[in-house]
Amino acid sequence: MEKISVDEGKAFDFGKTSKAYAKYRDIYPEEVFVKLHEIGIGTEGSRWLDLGTGTGVIPRGLAKYSADITAIDISKEQIAEAIDLSRDYSNIKYEALASEDVSYPDHTFDAITACQCFWYFDPNIVVPMISSLLKPGGIFLKLYMSYMKEEPITQDSNGLVKKINGNWTGASSAIQDLKTHYFEDPHMETMVVELPFTRDTWHGRMMASRGVMASMNDEQIALFDAEHRKMLQEKYPESFTIRHKVFLTWYYMKE
Repeated sequence: MEKISVDEGKAFDFGKTSKAYAKYRDIYPEEVFVKLHEIGIGTEGSRWLDLGTGTGVIPRGLAKYSADITAIDISKEQIAEAIDLSRDYSNIKYEALASEDVSYPDHTFDAITACQCFWYFDPNIVVPMISSLLKPGGIFLKLYMSYMKEEPITQDSNGLVKKINGNWTGASSAIQDLKTHYFEDPHMETMVVELPFTRDTWHGRMMASRGVMASMNDEQIALFDAEHRKMLQEKYPESFTIRHKVFLTWYYMKE
Protein backbone atom coordinates (compact mmCIF):
# COMPACT_ATOMS: atom_id res chain seq x y z
CA MET A 1 0.00 0.00 0.00
CA GLU A 2 1.33 3.39 -0.96
CA LYS A 3 0.79 6.64 0.90
CA ILE A 4 -1.68 8.79 -1.00
CA SER A 5 0.07 11.70 -2.73
CA VAL A 6 -1.20 15.18 -1.88
CA ASP A 7 -0.70 18.36 -3.96
CA GLU A 8 2.07 16.84 -6.08
CA GLY A 9 4.29 16.61 -3.01
CA LYS A 10 4.10 20.30 -2.06
CA ALA A 11 4.56 20.82 1.68
CA PHE A 12 1.68 22.04 3.81
CA ASP A 13 1.23 22.74 7.50
CA PHE A 14 -2.19 23.17 9.08
CA GLY A 15 -0.46 24.67 12.09
CA LYS A 16 -0.17 27.87 10.04
CA THR A 17 -3.95 28.02 9.79
CA SER A 18 -4.76 27.29 13.44
CA LYS A 19 -6.26 30.63 14.50
CA ALA A 20 -8.37 30.88 11.36
CA TYR A 21 -9.18 27.17 11.47
CA ALA A 22 -10.51 27.47 15.02
CA LYS A 23 -12.65 30.44 14.02
CA TYR A 24 -13.97 29.36 10.63
CA ARG A 25 -13.86 25.57 10.27
CA ASP A 26 -16.26 24.54 13.04
CA ILE A 27 -19.03 24.07 10.51
CA TYR A 28 -20.35 20.54 10.96
CA PRO A 29 -24.15 20.67 11.39
CA GLU A 30 -25.86 18.93 14.29
CA GLU A 31 -27.32 16.21 12.04
CA VAL A 32 -23.78 14.95 11.37
CA PHE A 33 -23.09 14.55 15.09
CA VAL A 34 -26.44 12.82 15.58
CA LYS A 35 -25.60 10.37 12.78
CA LEU A 36 -22.14 9.66 14.19
CA HIS A 37 -23.65 8.89 17.58
CA GLU A 38 -26.26 6.61 15.98
CA ILE A 39 -23.46 4.69 14.25
CA GLY A 40 -21.74 4.22 17.60
CA ILE A 41 -19.20 7.03 17.97
CA GLY A 42 -18.83 8.73 21.36
CA THR A 43 -21.37 6.60 23.22
CA GLU A 44 -21.49 6.81 26.99
CA GLY A 45 -18.90 4.67 28.73
CA SER A 46 -16.89 3.99 25.57
CA ARG A 47 -13.25 4.84 24.90
CA TRP A 48 -12.77 6.73 21.65
CA LEU A 49 -9.60 7.84 19.83
CA ASP A 50 -9.88 10.67 17.28
CA LEU A 51 -6.94 10.81 14.86
CA GLY A 52 -5.96 14.07 13.16
CA THR A 53 -8.38 15.96 15.37
CA GLY A 54 -7.31 19.44 14.22
CA THR A 55 -8.94 21.93 16.57
CA GLY A 56 -11.12 19.23 18.15
CA VAL A 57 -14.37 19.96 16.33
CA ILE A 58 -15.62 16.35 16.20
CA PRO A 59 -14.81 15.47 19.85
CA ARG A 60 -16.51 18.66 21.09
CA GLY A 61 -19.58 17.94 19.01
CA LEU A 62 -20.00 14.54 20.67
CA ALA A 63 -18.57 15.24 24.14
CA LYS A 64 -22.07 15.62 25.61
CA TYR A 65 -22.60 11.86 25.25
CA SER A 66 -19.91 11.24 27.91
CA ALA A 67 -17.41 9.01 26.13
CA ASP A 68 -13.80 8.93 27.35
CA ILE A 69 -12.17 10.78 24.42
CA THR A 70 -8.51 10.90 23.41
CA ALA A 71 -7.81 13.25 20.48
CA ILE A 72 -4.47 13.70 18.74
CA ASP A 73 -3.00 15.82 15.98
CA ILE A 74 0.51 16.23 14.61
CA SER A 75 0.26 20.04 14.88
CA LYS A 76 1.04 21.59 18.27
CA GLU A 77 -0.70 24.77 17.13
CA GLN A 78 -3.91 22.91 16.28
CA ILE A 79 -3.85 21.08 19.61
CA ALA A 80 -3.33 24.36 21.48
CA GLU A 81 -6.48 25.76 19.86
CA ALA A 82 -8.36 22.52 20.59
CA ILE A 83 -7.43 22.67 24.27
CA ASP A 84 -8.50 26.31 24.50
CA LEU A 85 -11.84 25.62 22.82
CA SER A 86 -12.51 22.53 24.96
CA ARG A 87 -12.10 23.98 28.43
CA ASP A 88 -15.71 23.09 29.30
CA TYR A 89 -15.21 19.40 28.45
CA SER A 90 -13.46 17.32 31.08
CA ASN A 91 -13.84 14.07 29.13
CA ILE A 92 -11.53 15.09 26.22
CA LYS A 93 -7.78 14.58 26.49
CA TYR A 94 -5.62 16.13 23.75
CA GLU A 95 -2.07 15.29 22.69
CA ALA A 96 0.18 16.69 19.95
CA LEU A 97 1.18 13.45 18.27
CA ALA A 98 1.41 12.03 14.77
CA SER A 99 -1.03 9.21 14.11
CA GLU A 100 1.90 7.06 13.03
CA ASP A 101 3.39 7.44 16.54
CA VAL A 102 0.36 6.38 18.56
CA SER A 103 1.19 3.73 21.17
CA TYR A 104 -1.47 2.19 23.41
CA PRO A 105 -2.05 -1.38 24.57
CA ASP A 106 -3.97 -3.67 22.23
CA HIS A 107 -7.77 -3.48 22.41
CA THR A 108 -7.81 -0.12 24.22
CA PHE A 109 -10.56 1.62 22.23
CA ASP A 110 -14.18 0.96 21.34
CA ALA A 111 -14.03 3.46 18.46
CA ILE A 112 -11.38 5.21 16.37
CA THR A 113 -12.18 8.03 13.96
CA ALA A 114 -10.34 9.99 11.28
CA CYS A 115 -12.23 13.04 10.03
CA GLN A 116 -11.01 15.07 7.05
CA CYS A 117 -7.55 13.53 7.36
CA PHE A 118 -7.05 9.81 6.66
CA TRP A 119 -5.39 10.40 3.27
CA TYR A 120 -2.61 12.31 5.03
CA PHE A 121 -1.52 9.23 7.00
CA ASP A 122 0.82 6.38 6.11
CA PRO A 123 -1.55 3.39 5.87
CA ASN A 124 1.33 0.94 6.20
CA ILE A 125 1.65 2.11 9.81
CA VAL A 126 -1.80 3.41 10.70
CA VAL A 127 -3.96 0.55 9.39
CA PRO A 128 -2.29 -2.19 11.48
CA MET A 129 -2.29 0.19 14.45
CA ILE A 130 -6.05 0.68 14.19
CA SER A 131 -6.59 -3.08 13.98
CA SER A 132 -4.57 -3.67 17.12
CA LEU A 133 -5.99 -0.79 19.18
CA LEU A 134 -9.66 -1.53 18.58
CA LYS A 135 -11.52 -3.98 20.76
CA PRO A 136 -13.18 -6.93 19.01
CA GLY A 137 -16.39 -5.55 17.53
CA GLY A 138 -15.00 -2.01 17.75
CA ILE A 139 -15.62 0.54 15.02
CA PHE A 140 -13.31 2.55 12.78
CA LEU A 141 -14.94 5.48 10.97
CA LYS A 142 -13.68 7.89 8.32
CA LEU A 143 -15.52 11.12 7.60
CA TYR A 144 -15.07 13.52 4.71
CA MET A 145 -17.19 16.64 4.21
CA SER A 146 -16.76 18.73 1.08
CA TYR A 147 -18.51 21.72 -0.39
CA MET A 148 -20.15 20.70 -3.65
CA LYS A 149 -18.25 21.73 -6.75
CA GLU A 150 -21.48 22.45 -8.63
CA GLU A 151 -21.99 25.63 -6.60
CA PRO A 152 -20.89 28.75 -8.57
CA ILE A 153 -19.20 30.26 -5.51
CA THR A 154 -17.11 27.13 -4.88
CA GLN A 155 -16.04 27.10 -8.52
CA ASP A 156 -14.94 30.73 -8.26
CA SER A 157 -13.10 30.20 -4.98
CA ASN A 158 -11.40 27.00 -6.14
CA GLY A 159 -10.38 28.64 -9.40
CA LEU A 160 -8.66 31.44 -7.52
CA VAL A 161 -6.80 29.00 -5.25
CA LYS A 162 -5.61 27.04 -8.29
CA LYS A 163 -4.57 30.23 -10.10
CA ILE A 164 -2.25 31.22 -7.24
CA ASN A 165 -1.25 27.74 -6.01
CA GLY A 166 -0.87 25.55 -9.07
CA ASN A 167 0.16 22.48 -7.04
CA TRP A 168 -3.14 22.35 -5.16
CA THR A 169 -5.19 19.30 -6.18
CA GLY A 170 -8.28 20.06 -4.11
CA ALA A 171 -10.33 17.03 -3.13
CA SER A 172 -8.58 14.51 -5.36
CA SER A 173 -6.72 12.79 -2.51
CA ALA A 174 -9.88 12.56 -0.42
CA ILE A 175 -11.83 11.11 -3.36
CA GLN A 176 -9.10 8.51 -3.88
CA ASP A 177 -9.30 7.64 -0.19
CA LEU A 178 -13.07 7.14 -0.41
CA LYS A 179 -12.44 4.45 -3.03
CA THR A 180 -9.76 2.72 -0.95
CA HIS A 181 -10.78 0.23 1.72
CA TYR A 182 -8.14 -1.04 4.13
CA PHE A 183 -10.63 -3.09 6.16
CA GLU A 184 -13.31 -5.62 5.22
CA ASP A 185 -17.06 -5.07 4.89
CA PRO A 186 -17.28 -1.28 4.52
CA HIS A 187 -20.48 0.48 5.51
CA MET A 188 -21.01 3.67 3.54
CA GLU A 189 -23.50 6.51 3.71
CA THR A 190 -23.71 10.04 2.34
CA MET A 191 -25.59 13.10 3.50
CA VAL A 192 -26.18 16.44 1.76
CA VAL A 193 -26.33 19.43 4.10
CA GLU A 194 -26.82 23.11 3.36
CA LEU A 195 -24.58 25.33 5.45
CA PRO A 196 -24.99 29.09 6.02
CA PHE A 197 -22.15 31.52 5.36
CA THR A 198 -21.49 35.22 5.11
CA ARG A 199 -18.86 36.67 2.80
CA ASP A 200 -16.53 36.89 5.80
CA THR A 201 -17.08 33.35 7.11
CA TRP A 202 -16.75 31.80 3.64
CA HIS A 203 -13.59 33.79 3.06
CA GLY A 204 -12.25 32.60 6.40
CA ARG A 205 -13.13 29.01 5.62
CA MET A 206 -11.20 29.20 2.33
CA MET A 207 -8.24 30.97 3.95
CA ALA A 208 -8.00 28.21 6.57
CA SER A 209 -7.56 25.51 3.94
CA ARG A 210 -4.71 23.34 2.75
CA GLY A 211 -4.57 25.17 -0.56
CA VAL A 212 -4.22 28.66 0.96
CA MET A 213 -2.76 29.39 4.40
CA ALA A 214 -1.38 25.88 4.95
CA SER A 215 0.79 25.96 1.82
CA MET A 216 1.00 29.43 0.22
CA ASN A 217 3.82 31.86 1.02
CA ASP A 218 3.05 35.24 2.57
CA GLU A 219 2.90 37.03 -0.79
CA GLN A 220 0.51 34.45 -2.23
CA ILE A 221 -1.70 34.53 0.86
CA ALA A 222 -1.97 38.33 0.65
CA LEU A 223 -2.85 38.07 -3.05
CA PHE A 224 -5.54 35.46 -2.41
CA ASP A 225 -6.90 37.47 0.51
CA ALA A 226 -7.33 40.60 -1.61
CA GLU A 227 -8.65 38.93 -4.76
CA HIS A 228 -11.02 36.59 -2.96
CA ARG A 229 -12.56 39.38 -0.91
CA LYS A 230 -12.96 41.46 -4.07
CA MET A 231 -14.62 38.59 -5.93
CA LEU A 232 -17.06 37.92 -3.09
CA GLN A 233 -17.95 41.61 -2.80
CA GLU A 234 -18.61 41.95 -6.53
CA LYS A 235 -20.43 38.69 -7.24
CA TYR A 236 -22.18 37.39 -4.12
CA PRO A 237 -24.63 38.65 -1.50
CA GLU A 238 -23.68 39.22 2.12
CA SER A 239 -25.30 35.94 3.20
CA PHE A 240 -25.81 32.67 1.34
CA THR A 241 -25.83 28.91 1.79
CA ILE A 242 -23.53 26.30 0.24
CA ARG A 243 -24.41 22.65 -0.16
CA HIS A 244 -21.90 20.19 1.28
CA LYS A 245 -21.72 16.44 0.89
CA VAL A 246 -20.77 14.31 3.88
CA PHE A 247 -19.21 10.90 3.22
CA LEU A 248 -19.24 8.39 6.07
CA THR A 249 -17.37 5.09 5.84
CA TRP A 250 -17.12 2.72 8.78
CA TYR A 251 -15.92 -0.78 9.56
CA TYR A 252 -16.39 -3.18 12.47
CA MET A 253 -13.47 -5.21 13.74
CA LYS A 254 -14.08 -8.95 13.80
CA GLU A 255 -15.16 -10.41 17.10
